[in-house]
Amino acid sequence: MKGIAMNQKLPLQGMKVLDFTRVLAGPFATMILGDMGAEVIKVEPPQGDESRTWPPKLARGESGYYMALNRNKRSITLNLKHPRSREIAVQLAEKADVVIENFTPGVANKL
Repeated sequence: MKGIAMNQKLPLQGMKVLDFTRVLAGPFATMILGDMGAEVIKVEPPQGDESRTWPPKLARGESGYYMALNRNKRSITLNLKHPRSREIAVQLAEKADVVIENFTPGVANKL
């Protein structure tokens, strides 16, 4: 099977994804979207995604797990309990084609 040529457009190129996911299923789903060419913006809490600290850690102290599931993504830190951060999140969501979250039940409604 031949790989994708460097000048070939990826299937989701031009799509914007806003990623409010954590742990496994959500980051895996958005990783696949990024692999397929989507621009993925991962929104992390002020302390960072909890999986950043999971072992094993790579040379720069980042978790191998975190780095693998969050490749092809850009990150932004927002404290969604703060009104200005929520405004920024809404502005990002308005420009996104897809918003993905896997908060525990009820959290999205509270925010």
